[in-house]
Amino acid sequence: MTSTTETPRYTAVAIILHWLMAALLVGMIFMGWQMEDMRDQALAGELTFAEVQTYYNWHKTIGISLLVLALVRLGWRLTHKVPPLPATMKPWEAIAARATHIAFYAVMIAMPLVGWLTASATNFPSYIANNPALELPHLPVPNEAYEPLGSIHSAGAWVIFALLALHVGAALKHHFVNRDDVLTRMIPFLKFRV
Repeated sequence: MTSTTETPRYTAVAIILHWLMAALLVGMIFMGWQMEDMRDQALAGELTFAEVQTYYNWHKTIGISLLVLALVRLGWRLTHKVPPLPATMKPWEAIAARATHIAFYAVMIAMPLVGWLTASATNFPSYIANNPALELPHLPVPNEAYEPLGSIHSAGAWVIFALLALHVGAALKHHFVNRDDVLTRMIPFLKFRV
């Protein structure tokens, strides 16, 4: 039996998925920016096509992994109760919190899908873990869609950063200004309130 004063936490699965996906999402954004530099280096003859393709394949591999993790996380969220929002939150704050979470789920699913569509608009194969036996099938997308899809995929990185800034800012506000338990619900080792 749990104490009524115990801080309600997310489940261990939800916490692991949250932090794993956060790390992968941020890493993928920086990886994507590096890919743009690598493409320019390849065009300048400073890198081989094979080197660039290997890096791109790892980006696609992690992207597909993120898509699977996002779907698992969404399924977990829909089937497991989450801790309630603090009663002290203003109505607009509760709406903003829910909207941010919904936007995060949308972008976590949309980004890999748009990336897959972008890769499908090329004539290059995509190999999971750079293994030719694990070729990612191309979706039915015309080559002309490559540029607009690539632009959408790139813009998604900025959407993730904006959502991340809102999310982290709100968590820190809850911890340091509101002095409630919102942050301790997702960080298992954080047991103090300031």
